[in-house]
Amino acid sequence: MSHDTTLQHAVTAELIWDPKVTSSEIGVTAKDGVVALSGQVGNYDEKVAAEAAARRVRGVKAIVQEIEVHVPFALKRPDEDIAATAVARLAWNVAVPPDRISVEVSKGVITLKGEVDQYFQSEAAERELRQLYGVVAVDNFLTVKPQVDVAAISDDISEALNRSWLFDPKTVTVTADGGMVHLGGTVRTMQERREAVGAAWASPGTTAVDNRISVV
Repeated sequence: MSHDTTLQHAVTAELIWDPKVTSSEIGVTAKDGVVALSGQVGNYDEKVAAEAAARRVRGVKAIVQEIEVHVPFALKRPDEDIAATAVARLAWNVAVPPDRISVEVSKGVITLKGEVDQYFQSEAAERELRQLYGVVAVDNFLTVKPQVDVAAISDDISEALNRSWLFDPKTVTVTADGGMVHLGGTVRTMQERREAVGAAWASPGTTAVDNRISVV
């Protein structure tokens, strides 16, 4: 069995294993570590879950996301209802700063704009809304407000990576230019790559991440 076939079977098995992925219409192909996902799902959250499942598989170096969201007729909602629900859900989420995020909805696509203090707040807002009925995508254009003290960003991120059992400190490099964080080096899986980016964004002074980590 070729490496591509083995990887294809592994990703398919991970999709079946993940309880968040229920669609039987997701296709998987693999070539030289690049995995393409295609087919249909009934909601946007499942599309995100399918990509996350594929990213966890060892040997996946990149993902081509071609899954389409087709909301069942009985679950479709008018844009006005989606917008009203989205605003209410954000207002109830303690991780989201109040009155800092604007919501626009067009044909089931939610667009977020505004400014937050830290990246986890942007993630929280997007995660909250992608689970709503009728949503086919969330375009997140939230920006992170620059922090005053950015001198120790690279040291803080390096320490966070060193605390994690996932990373070998010798293989991941971190440098910072103001709030811009540059990541380099190598990791074993796409999930580790994503975790490194998450650690970079967790620093209060981070305003952007230049991720050049390779999966080997």
